[in-house]
Parts: sequence; C-alpha cells; structure tokens
Amino acid sequence: MKQHILPALKLTFISIIVLAGIYTLAIWVVAQAGPNHGIGETVSVNNKVVGYKLEGQNFTADNYFNSRPSAAGYNAAGSIGSNKGPSNPEYLKQVQDRVDTFLVHNPSIKKEAIPAELVTASGSGLDPDLSAEAAMVQVARISKARNISEDKLNTLVVQQTQKPLLGLFGTEKINILQLNIALDKLK
Repeated sequence: MKQHILPALKLTFISIIVLAGIYTLAIWVVAQAGPNHGIGETVSVNNKVVGYKLEGQNFTADNYFNSRPSAAGYNAAGSIGSNKGPSNPEYLKQVQDRVDTFLVHNPSIKKEAIPAELVTASGSGLDPDLSAEAAMVQVARISKARNISEDKLNTLVVQQTQKPLLGLFGTEKINILQLNIALDKLK
C-alpha cells in the first residue's frame, strides 16, 4: 500500500504546482501582452464606457439592431448555454415565443426568413456578433422607427461587417454594439 500512496501523493503535488501555479502564471503573462491587459476590450462613446467588445449586450428596442438572445441573461459572470436539447418542450416554447415576438416587431418578414441566431441563444449565452443576414433582416423595422432610408442602413451594415480572418478563417460577422453605436451617429 505504501508503494501506491507515496507516488500518488507526489503526482498530486506536482499536478497542483504545474496546473494551478505554472499554467495559471503563463496564462496571466500572455494576457498582460493583450489589449487592455487581459481585462477585456471596452467600447467607449464620448469618453464613457458603454460595453465590452466581446460581450453580448441586450438590444430589444425597435430603433436598434436586436442582439442574439442570451441564455445567461447577458451576465458575463454566469456565461452558460441553456443545456436544453432541440426536442425539449420548454426550449421549443421559448424559441417559438422569440419567433412570435420577432414577427410582431418585424411584420414585413416571413417566419421562414428569420435567421436562427435571432431566436436561439449561443453556446456561451453572450455572443456579441450576428451575421450580416441577421442584421439585414432588421433593416426595414429600423428604417421605419428612425425614419432613415433602407439603402443608408444597408450601407451601414455592409460597412460594419467584419470579414473572415485572412479571408479564410471564420465567417462574416457584425458586432451589434458597434453597429448600434454607428447607427446612433447616422443623421
């Protein structure tokens, strides 16, 4: 028994030092080299912080581009998916409620044209981005609410669209916080 306990204790002690000490220190050092020293990239308007670039925000007003629903209630401390499968009745009701709400606020859109990301939460529950398609489907509502031409809003969406890294990695996306800030600057 002694021949098993001593090596197990040594391995536990080494694992604690490597995983809790050295690895944590290495990640902290790398974070210090990043923007804002690993705290997160803030977005400011008129020298006032209005949000974080990589954290979803709750936009539901008709005069703004709506963000993706959040399973975490847009609380970064509680980042979590819903853990409900596509056959879960509670989940299906939640998605149907979101579809119904979207259709009430966007009467010119057919149910089949609603991008899934506008009615389903992301895995983290805090996704700050939408596809260009999900933004474009909201243009008619915002145009009416703000009395801005749809062409002007379409141009804004195209300008705010971030291309994939090196044109290969990832998909086109739009940060909703930055898009709504740019929307507020339109006259």
